[in-house]
Amino acid sequence: MKILHVITRLIQGGAQQNTVLSCGAQVRAGHEVHLAYGPIYGPEGSLLEEAKASGAVLHEVASMVRAVNPWRDVGCYFSLRRLIREVRPEVVHTHSSKAGVVGRAAGWAENVPVVVHTVHGLPFHDRQSRLIYGVYVALEKWAARRCHHFIAITGAMVEAFGEKGIAGADRFTVISSGVELGRFEVGEDARGVARERLGIGLGVPVVALLARLDALKGHDDVLDILPGLLKRYEGLVVLFIGDGWRRAHLEARIKDERLGENVRLMGLIPHEQVRKVLPAADVKVLPSYQEGQSRTLVEALLCGCGVVANDVGGIPSICIDGETGKLVAVGDQAALAEAIGWMIEHPAERSAMVERGRVLVKEKFSAESMTLELERLYEGLLLDRK
Repeated sequence: MKILHVITRLIQGGAQQNTVLSCGAQVRAGHEVHLAYGPIYGPEGSLLEEAKASGAVLHEVASMVRAVNPWRDVGCYFSLRRLIREVRPEVVHTHSSKAGVVGRAAGWAENVPVVVHTVHGLPFHDRQSRLIYGVYVALEKWAARRCHHFIAITGAMVEAFGEKGIAGADRFTVISSGVELGRFEVGEDARGVARERLGIGLGVPVVALLARLDALKGHDDVLDILPGLLKRYEGLVVLFIGDGWRRAHLEARIKDERLGENVRLMGLIPHEQVRKVLPAADVKVLPSYQEGQSRTLVEALLCGCGVVANDVGGIPSICIDGETGKLVAVGDQAALAEAIGWMIEHPAERSAMVERGRVLVKEKFSAESMTLELERLYEGLLLDRK
């Protein structure tokens, strides 16, 4: 097959990792794979080198930017149409909101045999204004008429699109976002080695939040509850792993509230180095206000961390409350603090949850399983179109 993937930005993120993994697997399977993406900028980090190593043919589309910009968006639409005429793919597979709308429109206009879109996360959420929320829903309805099939990384995405009248469940296939499991397998001594590297004693409670520094990821919620946690757990350390546009805001809060001895802004860590840092944490917390599936929860379980997360999006597919982790209601800071405290105070039960979580992710979230299901879907859709 000849496949063209389209994604807005190749930053460090779950949708981007998913896409690059898919490209590499499809190249190794003998397909001709192309990847179109917009300019990479900002502090979140880049996956460009990983994309190059995948073996896909890369195409930077200068006009494909994340922000709504009608002039550039029209230019992007025609640039993608030209690229499609040049490549002549059998499958156009779009990812992320902007690339999803413009890419589907371009692929449809060029009569590509199969146009597929993956919903990695909902483009509309409760923290948007009514106007912006409505615009995103309307755009998704428009773009839904310009593709043959959807992929959702969790069933929650299917339900949300159905509730908004964007697309019915019959147009979806659920394929979990796969992770290269071997990259995060750690030995029994991983916790001690990671803590020694970071200069943290074995008896110190450690909480980690691995995510880009973004308002929707809940870093402020962790800072809000931290004074109360410090009263209960002397010397507790919080690791914020990642970077982003919100760094200056968080730095100012940490300084103003005199939390510098307890909060470490670790910055961006290369993906292959996560397994050397994350095992230091007792708890990996993810108080997101909007999330797709969260690959970082998979990584945390493989690294031996207990997980606490907001009950939003597809998170419950990994963090099963009481089984593989603790779920809390979105914005419920008291419940968040209580769940973190429970994890700290119950190491044996936490370890049992982690082991159940490891079994789950190995069964459901491998990269091999994801790429095999994708290939079968493409082939089936192409057969249906003939």
